[in-house]
Amino acid sequence: MSVTSDITATYRGPRRVMRRLLSMGEREDRALVILMGACLIVFIAQMPRLSREAHLTGQELNMLLGGALLGWIFLAPLLLYALAALSHLIARLIGGRGSWYGARLALFWSFLASTPVLLLHGLVAGFIGPGPGLQAVGLIWLVVFAWFWIASLLQAEEPVS
Repeated sequence: MSVTSDITATYRGPRRVMRRLLSMGEREDRALVILMGACLIVFIAQMPRLSREAHLTGQELNMLLGGALLGWIFLAPLLLYALAALSHLIARLIGGRGSWYGARLALFWSFLASTPVLLLHGLVAGFIGPGPGLQAVGLIWLVVFAWFWIASLLQAEEPVS
């Protein structure tokens, strides 16, 4: 399936999609591409907000974009790898039997699959600005991401039959 089809399918059943991704075998390059794709989309989602901020404050847009690029393309992947490792350790403590790769893939895929909502969040931040609409979209993203991540991590940490 294509990535966009998998993202759409994740909104219907995240465990099913994660089961299929895990059945494709452990490929760290696949996990890294999923993570970098998600981080790139989040960087793009920040552009309307940063443009608004630059316009309203008189700051240089290129400097704001450079900072966001550094954060999302270089720093965020490192933090997400650490978060995936922590989630795997916690899962192990409560009886999880998955692999480190499965925990990484669960987090990275959940992040990528939730990016359509993050794109909407970026548009609301750029065109409407701070307020209840932005907070509502942010809450929706948080709920969607948590749902995907928990379901995917449960699938990844299941004992192998």
